[in-house]
Amino acid sequence: MHDLRVLDPDTSEFMKALRAALDGSGPAVLPVAAGQSAVDMAPDHPLEPDTALIVRTSGSTGTPKGVLLSAAALRASAEATHERLGGSGTWLLAMPAHHIAGVQVLVRSIVAGTEPVRMPRTAFRPKVFTESASDALGSLGPVYTALVPTQLARIVEDGGDALAALRAFDAVLVGGAAVSAATLLRALDAGVRVRTTYGMSETAGGCVYDGLPLAGVGVRIADGVIELSGPMLANGYRLDPTATAESFVDGWFRTSDTGEFRDGVLRVFGRVDDMINTGGVKVAAAAVENVLTAQGNVAEACVVGVPDAEWGQRVVAALVLTGAVDEDELRSAVRAELGAPAAPKEFRAMDALPLIGPGKPDRRALVEMFCSQGGNG
Repeated sequence: MHDLRVLDPDTSEFMKALRAALDGSGPAVLPVAAGQSAVDMAPDHPLEPDTALIVRTSGSTGTPKGVLLSAAALRASAEATHERLGGSGTWLLAMPAHHIAGVQVLVRSIVAGTEPVRMPRTAFRPKVFTESASDALGSLGPVYTALVPTQLARIVEDGGDALAALRAFDAVLVGGAAVSAATLLRALDAGVRVRTTYGMSETAGGCVYDGLPLAGVGVRIADGVIELSGPMLANGYRLDPTATAESFVDGWFRTSDTGEFRDGVLRVFGRVDDMINTGGVKVAAAAVENVLTAQGNVAEACVVGVPDAEWGQRVVAALVLTGAVDEDELRSAVRAELGAPAAPKEFRAMDALPLIGPGKPDRRALVEMFCSQGGNG
């Protein structure tokens, strides 16, 4: 089947088309959000063989690519997830389904033979989550959901009914971006059954849970960079044989993330591109973010490097705050944990971080913001 259907994933027609793509009775599908163009995915061009779904990458490092996923890869991912969680169940879709994390909630539901509960596609609010969770939690058997770190942080911060509802889920997958250690600890202490996930569109979603690979998944570190293998691996990129050949080699996908194994558990440090070279010292943005979000009144943090005539790059941080902070104390905390070069030279408080993809901070937008605003903190 080589046809391609472009559909809004929020419609009932999409679920029917996805089911047909998975069982081979219908064409492949490309989920496109309302108002989003499909031109860059060349929907009229002949489709690569063995494709059931095309999902866009977030485009965090450049032009978004179309990831080619087979029905077998999607099913393998769903089945491995259910195996790790202890069985299939009912899923609450709490994020957009044109990204892999959202569409996999629908795939898992199809594989499980259950009907997913969908949150209204409005701005995420704990109250709306509570109402939708109530519908899901009325189902028989296990009940699961998947969130991005920002959603988890808002529910934990809000507390009350939303947190009580989240606590009732048998598992809450959190991925799409790194979750801060502080938010994760608060959620676990509150009794939420959080499972942190690591993966991407090229692996049909999360394939490493709580640092441990799902069944059939291979993980290795090559020159500090994480590489992944397994039956849920994509077939490559839409109409981009060069990028496919560079990233998919001998059954392995080379990610853009650095990491290491510690006591048998995978630790992800962050993207290679997120390393900041300041004065000849390499600083991991994710490490600085973890220190900042562990401080009082810092709900979210995104650390980037901006051009600097003296240092090459200057470490700066955008923060979402829940109260007043002392910038010197924040710098001192980072300095004590990671050394002086990692301490941000400048802070900017924001109501919300700009996002690209499912919960991923738009680092390029933040670099442009700091550059345009200037200042030295």
